[in-house]
Amino acid sequence: MTYEEYLDGKPVVITAALTGGIQGKETHPGLPETPDEIAAAAAACEEAGAAVVHLHARRENGERAFSTERFQAVTDAVREATGNLIIQHSTGGTAAPDALRAEPLRTDPAPEMASLDMGPMNRGRRLTSENTRDTIDGLHAEMRERGIKPELEVFNSGHLNESFRIVEELDAPPYLNLIFGPGTLSPPSPANVQNMVDQLPDGAEFNVIGFGPHQLPLTTQSLLLGGHVRVGLEDNSYYRKGERATNERLVERAARIAEELGRPVASPAAARDLLGI
Repeated sequence: MTYEEYLDGKPVVITAALTGGIQGKETHPGLPETPDEIAAAAAACEEAGAAVVHLHARRENGERAFSTERFQAVTDAVREATGNLIIQHSTGGTAAPDALRAEPLRTDPAPEMASLDMGPMNRGRRLTSENTRDTIDGLHAEMRERGIKPELEVFNSGHLNESFRIVEELDAPPYLNLIFGPGTLSPPSPANVQNMVDQLPDGAEFNVIGFGPHQLPLTTQSLLLGGHVRVGLEDNSYYRKGERATNERLVERAARIAEELGRPVASPAAARDLLGI
């Protein structure tokens, strides 16, 4: 997680966040929602250089789904359409009843990774996620039981403090996802990215998300700091101002920039070794 690791040509893991759980086709007509649409997007992103796909499930009407059955349908479609991608399920709490938060962990087989929110967050005017310590610890315990690698979702510096509480319980290396954007997220700036990275525990691997127009500059900065990147329509609908993106094009750009900067793009197998999966 250092500039020296960048200079050494450390491989970069690219995660593609294909769908998200909030916006729908009214925001971006090309947003994949059905299992077949998500699977096609995953296959295109794998070809473009993604090693991990971050998955949400949707109901038939396009609304977010939390059930194991809907996640199973998405996962089965993605596995059939792709080669060796790492499957990461969302347990994110925005608009999610706590009683259903563990449902995405119970597919057969279990996902290799899952997101684990590290604290409360507001999203928009009426959506919030409490993420109490009790909820976090319960999800973490189920991940350990099922052999799932947690990705700690750090939406602000308070969440970084919360992550320190459980880092020692994690299999090495701990993997933290640093998220920058509006509202209760960390303010998006290069200075704040550097500050967060400077506070990470020794031996940790980290990933960076920048929402909207911050995706390109802040993920590029992560490459220079020896970190990893997440791109995709969940976080950013545009390739550039006024031009709609696709998941595939966002991954292609991240891979191209990484290669130009001397960071080889990790295959799914290399990503498993690097992240301890």
